[in-house]
Amino acid sequence: MTSESACPHASRDAPEGLLLDAWAVAIAGPGPSAAVRRRLAPLADSLFDVVRGQAEPATARALGAALVTVGPDEPGVLERTLVVLQRDLGDHPRGAELTAALAAGYVAGVRDLAPHAPADDSRFGAVFSHAAAGIMIIAIGGKVVEVNPAFCAMFGRGPEAFVGTDVYVFARLDHEPGSVEEVRGLLDGERDRVSLERTYLHRDGSPVRVQASLSLVRGPAGEPRYVICLVEDVTERFRLQSRLRFHADHDPLTGLATRAVLADRLQLALDEPGRRPVGVCAIDIDGFRGVNDTLGHDIGDELLRAVAGRLRHDLGAEGHLVARAGGDEFVVLAVDVDKVALRALAGRVLAAVAQPFELGGHRVVVTATVGIVPGDGLGLPDAGALLQAADTTLNRAKRHGRGGVAEFEPRLHRRAVSRFALAARMADALAAGEFALEYQPLVRLADSVTVGVEALVRWNLPTGERIGPDRFVPVAEETGHIVPLGRWVLTQACRQAKAWSAGRDHDPLLLSVNLAARQIREPGIVADIADVLAETGWPAAGLQVELTESDAMDGSTSLSTLGAIADMGVRIAIDDFGTGYSNLAYLRHLPVQTLKLAAPFVSGPHGDAVDVEISGLLIRLAHSLGMTVVAEAIETAEQVDQLRELGCDVGQGYYFSPPLSAGAVTKRMTASLHDHPGG
Repeated sequence: MTSESACPHASRDAPEGLLLDAWAVAIAGPGPSAAVRRRLAPLADSLFDVVRGQAEPATARALGAALVTVGPDEPGVLERTLVVLQRDLGDHPRGAELTAALAAGYVAGVRDLAPHAPADDSRFGAVFSHAAAGIMIIAIGGKVVEVNPAFCAMFGRGPEAFVGTDVYVFARLDHEPGSVEEVRGLLDGERDRVSLERTYLHRDGSPVRVQASLSLVRGPAGEPRYVICLVEDVTERFRLQSRLRFHADHDPLTGLATRAVLADRLQLALDEPGRRPVGVCAIDIDGFRGVNDTLGHDIGDELLRAVAGRLRHDLGAEGHLVARAGGDEFVVLAVDVDKVALRALAGRVLAAVAQPFELGGHRVVVTATVGIVPGDGLGLPDAGALLQAADTTLNRAKRHGRGGVAEFEPRLHRRAVSRFALAARMADALAAGEFALEYQPLVRLADSVTVGVEALVRWNLPTGERIGPDRFVPVAEETGHIVPLGRWVLTQACRQAKAWSAGRDHDPLLLSVNLAARQIREPGIVADIADVLAETGWPAAGLQVELTESDAMDGSTSLSTLGAIADMGVRIAIDDFGTGYSNLAYLRHLPVQTLKLAAPFVSGPHGDAVDVEISGLLIRLAHSLGMTVVAEAIETAEQVDQLRELGCDVGQGYYFSPPLSAGAVTKRMTASLHDHPGG
């Protein structure tokens, strides 16, 4: 019979067959005899289950006992089998348990062959003396009976240091709780296995990390006989894991703690009974991007390391935890600080960062912006909320300029969180149809005829709350959602205007739609407008796009883009004119047909005389440039009369009509577009 036919359960190509070959080679060396493979073959399936970590300890013990039958000519069978297991099990979470069970089963098998002298059996003695793994035999009373040479070498001590001693003493060496109780349960027969991983001391004082698997060996009647302890030196693995944990908990560039570590420490501090006052200080390095762009990323990295070093030196020595939050942002968990001390700490941060840095032959000067949040009495539920508050406070500080400190304000924080929530929900809201349009009439002041409407977008939340554009449009601009939202508004408004125009004999209404600066800067905005007009059939001459004064006068707004829009026949209006800084020379070159006066200049006869004079000057200026003037926020008949006298062309406001739904505009048009709304 060939060795291939010796194992009907495991062909050489199957995983079990490959494992069987490796096992036979490990035990008998290269070219193992067919007899060895034949004796091992019935055990291959069980070994395969153990190697995969899928076997129960009972299977592993049975496999260990069966190894005894391999034959007296193979005294290294246990040791070499353990080598195979260690290689394949590796760091499997059940590896130690199954390895110990297999070893205990082998010992029990040897005991059954020589019940009165288990340690003197030739095969067990060979394994015990020459095994690479440390083995300790423990009597039921807790005394150490015998240790093998590998065990002694592991700790740099002779057998006399262990034999005859109480195993509890050994278990207590590292003063870790639980060891004594677990071993006592094993010796009392209450449990069959114990797995421990502990750190002990070598004779030279160096730490030795061991993984110990203790298995209870029972007699024929189930009574506890003794315990076999298989010990493996895992010091290098433990050091590697410790290094990996360090790298996971520390920023690789600066060596500071990560934000996650700081969050854990903060939560522990918040949960501590009778806790000390704490606070969070969020820090942003002003001008860091400029350093990266001009001096290179290597100098930028050096700057971050230098800032980290200063913060660690100045604050870490006092027990404060400094962490890198990411990019050029740092966070400090300050302990034992009230609000006054937290403000002082923020000042120290500003001073530390402001000192010049000498980096790579360059003198680098930067500043810091700081947001501070005290940890007491703010109603913030946990570390996550506290850190979020620090982020929003820092962002507010950055909006106010460089080199400053902002303190947490609950009202502003709630507003910022609300903005974030709106931003996160906006894309889904557009797909869900939560946005709606209303239309406010534009009325010609000379004869009170409605000549157009301005489309105004609203957001109807599922909760029933309606949000105005003053809240969500800035968020949409920041996130970029204004681009798809703006295209939707333009499409819906043009489609509605086309529906209104059906059957009208006179000139169509002028449809005015707002465009944000972000939309104007989009490369495809001209094509988008053209596509919408073609799709809806609304004429270019019937469309007016509105830009705020600040957006229109911003140099980043392309004249060529505005020119291309105007060349299509679309009118361009400047909204809220007079509220920003207007460059009148620049205004002359813009292809603008309409100026919309801001509300402060629509004051009425009892308003400020200076405002009235300015309004008249602006109207005359617009007319001299060939522009139409629209006055916004008209609320009284007196304002209408005054604006007529000043020569204003068109009015808009609640005096004429509030913003209306499309259906309400249809009814208004049907009733009479020529009736005076205030009459």
